[in-house]
Amino acid sequence: MHIICSDLEGVFVPEIWINVAEKTGIEELRLTTRDISDYNVLMKKRLSVLHAHNLKLKDIQDVIAGIDPLEGAPAFLDELRASHQLIIVSDTFVEFAGPLMAKLGRPTLFCNSLDVAPDGTIQDYRLRQPDGKKKTALALQGLNYKVIAFGDSYNDISMLKTADEAFLFRPPENVIEQFPEFPVTWTYIEAKQEIEKAISRISEPAFNN
Repeated sequence: MHIICSDLEGVFVPEIWINVAEKTGIEELRLTTRDISDYNVLMKKRLSVLHAHNLKLKDIQDVIAGIDPLEGAPAFLDELRASHQLIIVSDTFVEFAGPLMAKLGRPTLFCNSLDVAPDGTIQDYRLRQPDGKKKTALALQGLNYKVIAFGDSYNDISMLKTADEAFLFRPPENVIEQFPEFPVTWTYIEAKQEIEKAISRISEPAFNN
């Protein structure tokens, strides 16, 4: 049996923090896991910027409410879920993801959470577990699933390396250059084709000498 694990931002929806940067005019918030490989370094930087500009959770949620899925994403996701088991594994937060999941038909999402003060200030973030994407793939393999994974950023790489089959979807050039071992797809049609090839490979019976 196989199961698909995918990233969220950059795959099905636009990057949340880039949208926040565009709405607020704060350029430092444009940085994502496409730019900074260490997620903890990135999040600490984001929190310091939010505090410096007195931005609260509601300010970010207001931006998210206006974000729509990427063109073609809901149909692609519906098609995948009609034929395969799929889990979206993201480094986003429960407090951010609700409106986006509703627009995507509420697929299963594994993500993190925020520590929010009564006045709405985001005080800290709580990882579901360290390196949660990789550990999700490992746990599913422990349940005897073959894992097919895809994503676009540095924070997806440990999951892709752990998966039985993996590919990149619309990654930046720096990720392509550093991880040439992964096939690269640019459209949902190409992603579907790569998934079909992956299923064919993992479905082949093992050759016994």
